[in-house]
Amino acid sequence: MENKIEQRKALNLLGLARKAGKLTTGQDLVLAAIRSGKAKVVLMANDCGQSTQKKFTDKCKSYDVALTTEFTKQELSAAIGAKRSLIAVTDPGFGKKIRQLLFS
Repeated sequence: MENKIEQRKALNLLGLARKAGKLTTGQDLVLAAIRSGKAKVVLMANDCGQSTQKKFTDKCKSYDVALTTEFTKQELSAAIGAKRSLIAVTDPGFGKKIRQLLFS
């Protein structure tokens, strides 16, 4: 039960980060954010394609960026108000709080 509450809080924070302009979405932009060191945490839908999952799992490991696949495309899309399966949080404050909620 508590895990669901933490997940809901993380999704709510994503919505706030979107409004604040602290998110990057889409494969090319998220990849650029990872490579440049701007991505603090990456959220990837657990129902996206296998090649996408492998590509971003490997990139996040290589660049030491936190990655979670706890959410579906529908959950991520609803949280930010746009149809997306890959999101990078670029703000250190939002990134830290989301990591605390999802990885602790």
